[in-house]
Amino acid sequence: MSGQPQRDPLGLSDEDAARLGEDGAVRVRTFRLIVVVAQELRTLMDQLLRADGLTTQQAAIITAVDLLGTPSLSQAATALGTTHQNARQLADALERKGFLRITTDQADARVRRLSTTAKSRSYWRDRSAADQQQVLDWFAGLTPAEAQTLFELLAKVEHRARAALSRPTAGAAGSRARPGSASAAGT
Repeated sequence: MSGQPQRDPLGLSDEDAARLGEDGAVRVRTFRLIVVVAQELRTLMDQLLRADGLTTQQAAIITAVDLLGTPSLSQAATALGTTHQNARQLADALERKGFLRITTDQADARVRRLSTTAKSRSYWRDRSAADQQQVLDWFAGLTPAEAQTLFELLAKVEHRARAALSRPTAGAAGSRARPGSASAAGT
């Protein structure tokens, strides 16, 4: 064996696991597993949508707009947990494809409002059942009780994450790296 610390499949070294303790190690591994599973599910959904020239992120913004009514671009970005710039790029692409309308707010010309189109509503109505069945297939390895428990646990985690995002320091500890940066990989 080399003198390097052993790593488990989710990249947590024995040294880190010992420092974190059993509970802490499980929580860090769970975070990492959620990131991996989220990316895998996004890739699977992207594959389903690709034939129609759409992405999971574009579907997500359409869902947010449908749920919120006629949100501002900033409200849609917040609902997705993304930047205003990213939401604008998604909205622009969807407007070009005829799925969204971007209009100027009547009360404040600086604000852009989003609304779905009849084409969008028709498209999703026609494919929704098949997409939902695919999701059921991806989760078929869970019993109904496990699916309910998973939902409840993830909802608790999401609530805390959303609260952390709404704070000015958004999870930053001093000068630690932002998620996605090279030095953030240690999370």
